[in-house]
Amino acid sequence: MVKHTTHTKLRSLSRFLQILDGTFPSGIFVHSFGLEPHIIKQNVKDITTLKIYLKNLITDQYDNMEFIYIKKVYDALMANKLPLIKKMDNNYGCYLTYEYTKLSINIGSNYYTQIKNHPTKQIVKEYFSLIENKESLGNEIIVLSAYAFDLDITLEDFIVMWTKKNLINIAATTLKISRIKPSEVQQMLFEFDEILENLDFSFDIKKDKITNFNPLFEEIIFAHKNLEPKMFAT
Repeated sequence: MVKHTTHTKLRSLSRFLQILDGTFPSGIFVHSFGLEPHIIKQNVKDITTLKIYLKNLITDQYDNMEFIYIKKVYDALMANKLPLIKKMDNNYGCYLTYEYTKLSINIGSNYYTQIKNHPTKQIVKEYFSLIENKESLGNEIIVLSAYAFDLDITLEDFIVMWTKKNLINIAATTLKISRIKPSEVQQMLFEFDEILENLDFSFDIKKDKITNFNPLFEEIIFAHKNLEPKMFAT
């Protein structure tokens, strides 16, 4: 017998895809991690160097922080450890800059408002209740991870979807601050499909410690003390 997806699940999935889209109002949230000064210094000057920059972003930033955090959230949800989820959510800002922290919570709150009535799993409902009662901050990546878990989206699929969303948003900004052609950016982003497909998801959260030290970011801050990497948000 063919198992059909329920209408409720389809609505939830449709809403998830919309808020994950960078064009969603008040939904674009991505840190440039030094893209602007890299372009000024000509470290990023064409499609080849842009691709290297984005690959380094995955290796130096996401692989050491966001991916591990998503893994920890998924594990806590599966183990029904609500206090741990609350702790991770409220501690997330400790790894971020002040502006990043504010936007993470603001965008997470926006996401939560759009999806708070859709979860079906009890643990996700309880986490959303903490946000509603101001007991948990509701950071963007925690809210999205919980909703993806509720929709039975696998850890691997969610990481790929979340990463591709960010890469698209960052790459799109190059159209405004560089001379790289849109067609080149589009093709380059397609090439990331294979890179994302081959990501190593064998995280050992007992050994893999979260770190927010990004050499790409630190190098640029040191070189341009008056030109800080920006947040892209609407």
